[in-house]
Amino acid sequence: MSIYSVIKYQCEVERIIHFGGTKKETAIRTAFHGLLNEYAKQKGLMLIPEISIKGSKGKTVIPDGTLKDSLRLDWGYWESKDEADDIDEEIDKKFKKGYPKDNILFEDSNTAVLIQQGNEVMRIKMDDADALDRIIHAFINYERPEIENFHKAIELFKQDIPHVTDTIRGIILTQEKTNVKFNETESKFWELCKESINPQISLDDIREMMIQHILTEDIFNTIFGETQFHRENNVARELEQVILTFFTGATKHTALGRIQHYYQAINAAAAQIADHHEKQKFLKVI
Repeated sequence: MSIYSVIKYQCEVERIIHFGGTKKETAIRTAFHGLLNEYAKQKGLMLIPEISIKGSKGKTVIPDGTLKDSLRLDWGYWESKDEADDIDEEIDKKFKKGYPKDNILFEDSNTAVLIQQGNEVMRIKMDDADALDRIIHAFINYERPEIENFHKAIELFKQDIPHVTDTIRGIILTQEKTNVKFNETESKFWELCKESINPQISLDDIREMMIQHILTEDIFNTIFGETQFHRENNVARELEQVILTFFTGATKHTALGRIQHYYQAINAAAAQIADHHEKQKFLKVI
């Protein structure tokens, strides 16, 4: 981004103060939110207002803005304060509540403070356009190690998952030829799906349901912590019974061994999500 965007923001704040007669956070923070998003979109990021996250004290906290990428991972956080507040006291209060310290930008329209990995790395006056440009660049471009590792894992996951899917599909086709118990439970499940979902559902559809269930079960359980879903939901429970007739022990370990380390990266990212709606969106992305 150019200094032009910063100057435009500074003029917008002056207009808000002139027309509104106030410097309160609630009146002028939208202007800074817009400025941050101008910078963020150049990086493929977006600043989303007031999303619940898990704080370091075990409680949910809600920063004014959370910087996210298309995989719904958090890159950083923004917190706006009133100019009348003591910004250092406000920062201390937020950290005592458990606000993250890895990449968070505090500002009160007068002073901006950037904290990364628990250390103050920059403090500037916001009427200095060049300094404001620098601190926003430092905030937007900071990539936490776990974010970098997650993106690498996802790229490799995309490459490996077709091979794993083909392996599981091959196992299912073999079981249909050799496993009597599997054939019985598969046929029963197929009939249930015709009744409950769609009378036109095919055996290929059933196989794909099994594959998706196998690949997503651990992630689903980690993200939502709701293993009982597969016991209480009729279709999911019966699907699980089909899978248990063949996909256990060495078969399971061999088929999924190639992608277990990706699950670890995905589950680590999911563990930071506090909001149920965000969890649903994250699962859809995965």
